[in-house]
Amino acid sequence: MSLRNCHTLTSNEQDLTSSSSQAPWEDAGTVLKPSTLTRKPKPPKPENAITIGVSARVLFNMEKEQQIYEQQGMEEYIKYQVEHETQPFSPGPAFSFVKALEAVNTRLRELYPESEELFDVVLMTNNHAYVGLRLINTINHHKLFIERFCMTGGNSPIGYLKAYHTNLYLSADPAKVREALEEGIAAATMFTPEKITEVSETQLRVAFDGDAVLFSDESERIYKAHGLDKFFEHEKAHENKPLDHGPLKGFLEALGKLQKRFYGKGQRMDCPIRTYLVTARSAASSGTRALKTLRSWGLEIDEALFLAGAPKGPMLEKIRPHIFFDDQMFHVEGAAEMGTVACHVPYGIAQRITKKGINGKETSLAAQES
Repeated sequence: MSLRNCHTLTSNEQDLTSSSSQAPWEDAGTVLKPSTLTRKPKPPKPENAITIGVSARVLFNMEKEQQIYEQQGMEEYIKYQVEHETQPFSPGPAFSFVKALEAVNTRLRELYPESEELFDVVLMTNNHAYVGLRLINTINHHKLFIERFCMTGGNSPIGYLKAYHTNLYLSADPAKVREALEEGIAAATMFTPEKITEVSETQLRVAFDGDAVLFSDESERIYKAHGLDKFFEHEKAHENKPLDHGPLKGFLEALGKLQKRFYGKGQRMDCPIRTYLVTARSAASSGTRALKTLRSWGLEIDEALFLAGAPKGPMLEKIRPHIFFDDQMFHVEGAAEMGTVACHVPYGIAQRITKKGINGKETSLAAQES
C-alpha cells in the first residue's frame, strides 16, 4: 500500500499539498460565492481554549496547486490561486476531525453558554497571503468555524505555535512536525489513506498508541537494548512506578478536561468525546504499568486494547477513530490500509532505528511493543 504524503519541504517550498487524489467526502467542484460575513459564535480566548493547529495541506486537498508550484514556479502558483479564489478546495484527511471538534463545541455551548473551554482551530500555513481569500472562501463553503489564520509567506509557522497556545499541531511535513516536537508542542505527521472509513459525525473518537506517544520511550529502550524477556521483567519490577510522559500526554489531558465537563452534567454515557489506548503491549505481561501510569496522572481512557503484538489496523477499523497516533510507521501503514486516518509521531528511540522502507515489512518486535 502507499500513504499519500508529500516529501519533506525545504524552507523555500510552500505548504501546499499532501493528497494525490480528491478526498471522498464530497464533490467540491462547484464554484462558490465570494466570502460573506455570517453570524458565528465568538471564538474563545487562546489561553482558555484547546488550540489545534492544522496545516492547509491536511485540512484541504491542494494537489493541483502543488503541481503548478513545482512545475511552473511561485508566480504562476499565485496567479492560479487568485484566478480560482472562488473555487473551493475539497476536504483533506483532517477535515472530518475538525468537523468532529466543532460538533463537540456545539454540545459544550449548549451546556455552558458562557464557557470558553472549547476547541479552537487555527489554520497554520507557510502559504502567501494571496492564497488567503481562497482559503477563507473554502472554509465558508464547507461551513467550518475557523477564524484564526497564520500565513507566513514561505517561512516556517512553527515559531508561532506557542504564541497561539497550541495543544496539537497536525501537518503533512515531517520536518515541521519534528521542529514542533523539539519545541515541546504535541505534533504529528498526518497521512491520507487510499480509502477512508466513514466516521461518526456526533462523537469525536481519538486513538493513541502507548509507548513514545502517551508515555515516554523508556520501556522501548529496555526492549531494544536487552530483548523482550528483559522488557517484561522490567515492566513487572516497575509496575508501580509511573512511566514518564510522552509527547501526546498533554493532548489527552485536554480531551479529559472537556470530557469532565460533560460528566458534570450527567452525560458520561452520552459524551461526544471518546478516547482509546491501542497498544501492542500484552495485558498480563506489561499492561498493568500502562494503566497505573494513566491513573497516577489522573487521566481516564475510555477503552484500552492490549493486542499482544497483533496488527492494529483491524481493531481501528472497528473503532473508526477520526485520528490515530503512533510512533512507528509499521503501525501507521497498517491502520491506513484499513481506512483509518493515521498520524506518525516521530519521537523516541524507534526513530533512530534503520528501517526497510515505508513499504517494507518490519518483523522485529520493536514494532510490536509500542
